[in-house]
Amino acid sequence: MIDGFAIGPLYIHFYGILVMLGALAAAWLSSVEAKRRNLDSELIWDMLPWLLIAGIIGARIWHILFPPASMVAEGITTGYYLSHPLDAIAIWRGGLGIPGAVIGGVVALFIYARDHKLSMLTWMDIVAPGLVLAQAIGRWGNFFNQELYGAPSNLPWAIYIDPAHRLPGFENFSRYQPLFLYEFIWNIANMTFLLWLERRFADRLKSGDLFALYVLIYASGRVALEFLRLDKATIGTIDVNQLIMAVLALGSAGFLIWRHRISSKQPMEETVEETVKETGTQL
Repeated sequence: MIDGFAIGPLYIHFYGILVMLGALAAAWLSSVEAKRRNLDSELIWDMLPWLLIAGIIGARIWHILFPPASMVAEGITTGYYLSHPLDAIAIWRGGLGIPGAVIGGVVALFIYARDHKLSMLTWMDIVAPGLVLAQAIGRWGNFFNQELYGAPSNLPWAIYIDPAHRLPGFENFSRYQPLFLYEFIWNIANMTFLLWLERRFADRLKSGDLFALYVLIYASGRVALEFLRLDKATIGTIDVNQLIMAVLALGSAGFLIWRHRISSKQPMEETVEETVKETGTQL
């Protein structure tokens, strides 16, 4: 499969094109959401370069720290990257971890919000649907790089993998589960749900809820998809990505439950306080 095209001496990878398209689509959707909240949408385009750079750096660091098993078997480990800095920055060959991209983007947003005196949680909610849209578009880069596929399969939608991209032990299998496609569909569903929820229950959501829900839904999907993945990042027998995603999903769910349980108690407490004031009753 062709993974790009040449313009003179320059070779353009589809993976890079899709990453940029995803970033632009995310910025556009986020600017629409900002306008809907009567906020300055130009701030999105102003912060985009910083979020993009930080996201790519974070994604690459994540890959370097947790390379997949097939690369480790070839000797491409964290230590290898540290001793081969040119390979460490060769992102056009693939190797970007989405958890790292999100972490990098959140750090950049935190710094930007602090410097511009913006509400961090509000802007995290604004960018959440766009972020998951960028992830959905970027996943098609895995298709062109013939990576992120699952177990061998005869399903009608199974994809063909060239012999050069098949994992050791699976050389005799030609068609595989398209995990990138499953995650694409999951991300689009996540984005659609977040947009609907924000419009339907805007009066009941707190700042930060939308981003927490994004993390909960995305992480839950990743936990399930990791069961189908062949080329996992592991430490011993532990699937690192699956473990971290499970922790994030549980943490987000706990955060949302705790936060709204507290808020549901506040009206009752306020009512009791008002009654005491009106009647002069001592508690």
